[in-house]
Amino acid sequence: MRMKLWGRVGWDPGACARQGAQPLRAGLCFAPLRGAGPSVPGGKSWLPRTVFAVFRAMRMDPELQKHYAMLLGVNSPWEVKDVQLKLDAKKVEIELGWQWGSDAVCPECGRPCSIHDCAPERTWRHLDTMQFATLIRARVPRSDCPDHGVKTMAVPWAAPHGRFTRLFERFAVEVLLASRSVAKACDLLGLGWEAAHAIMRRAVERGLERRQLEALKHLGMDEKNFRRGQSYVSLLTDLEGARVLDVVEERTEAAADQLWATLPPEQKETVEAVAVDMWEPYLQSIARQVPAADIVHDRYHVSAHLNEAVDKVRRAEHKELRAQGDETLKGTRQLWLYNPQNFDPEQAEAFSQLKDLELKVARAWAAKELFSKFWEYQQEGWARRFFRDWFSWVSRSRLKPVVEVAHMLKRHLEHLVTYIRHRITNAVTEGLNSKIQSLKANARGFRNFENYRIRILFFCGKLDLYPR
Repeated sequence: MRMKLWGRVGWDPGACARQGAQPLRAGLCFAPLRGAGPSVPGGKSWLPRTVFAVFRAMRMDPELQKHYAMLLGVNSPWEVKDVQLKLDAKKVEIELGWQWGSDAVCPECGRPCSIHDCAPERTWRHLDTMQFATLIRARVPRSDCPDHGVKTMAVPWAAPHGRFTRLFERFAVEVLLASRSVAKACDLLGLGWEAAHAIMRRAVERGLERRQLEALKHLGMDEKNFRRGQSYVSLLTDLEGARVLDVVEERTEAAADQLWATLPPEQKETVEAVAVDMWEPYLQSIARQVPAADIVHDRYHVSAHLNEAVDKVRRAEHKELRAQGDETLKGTRQLWLYNPQNFDPEQAEAFSQLKDLELKVARAWAAKELFSKFWEYQQEGWARRFFRDWFSWVSRSRLKPVVEVAHMLKRHLEHLVTYIRHRITNAVTEGLNSKIQSLKANARGFRNFENYRIRILFFCGKLDLYPR
């Protein structure tokens, strides 16, 4: 039997009868079959038997209907119309319907209004029932609001324009966060890569919207390699929260400005200090965008510059000694760069003998180790006095690579002593960079920056990702 359902609320039975349809219950009118007469061969009326068959087909066990409604969390005027188990396809399909006679609700203003019609049937993926994929099907009414016009109503089980229910999306977020890679999560969830990425993108959008009222105090700014070659992205991190705030392409001043643009003015006003290396475009952007914040040069970047200077001295001296047939410095690179406190007994003995020799690299190493005392001072005045004495000594060492680094540090001294006030470093940012590197390795790299950004914020942003 073919049925026709009029999507208007408030039609009376008389109106249905005038159109040749038989009213079964309030608001539901079923049209008779085309070409059907009032009787069937034998002179018996077909109407009562047909109407009873249609009514029985549309009815559902009340307890089962109540059971599925409770599981789905749907209440009147939504109701469970039908549940179909498809064994071959390993699917459970649940049909939901609107109780006609109930007012529609405008999704823009929440105002009760009349129903205009129904949108085409849509399907949402829900949490699995046992080993069966569960789908929800429904035709969503469209409200006819006097102020906003015809709008498709919001449904309680899914976000607007979503392909998944809120419960499934929450579960998917948890699986993605717990899985070693997105590919493994897709296998567990039975999703394709595009569907999983869409879930992560919506989760990140939700998280960024909810993060606006949080206060920020100490931030970090650093670059991360994106593709092969000289391809970089810039990251802004919350050092206290150990999270990535946002990511943009390139490591230019304009890129740094884009990072600051992601924060509202009230958040930028709460920033007290920014840990950053000596990359000039970053410094210019920070000074302009958050002028009240102190710039703190990261001590680990300073240590990296000094280590590089020591290694340059070692390579040059090793070349000179080899020309004379002396292999004293052969295989000693790591000894000059590692922390002596981490040496094993054999390395400690070998290094003790090396540093007592009158070698240039030994003096360079001593200059590097001595500078580490700078970070221990509690007063800026004493730190400045120490630096003045250290710089004077290094300037007379005639070790060109070390002298060059000393002059660079002198130019940035004002941003070095700010460490005494704030005691922050980019160690958190470097840790996040390591996590981002593992994301790249698991994904076998990224071609698209936006996908890269979504992945970083999803796993490293500590956002409120779950749908509500």
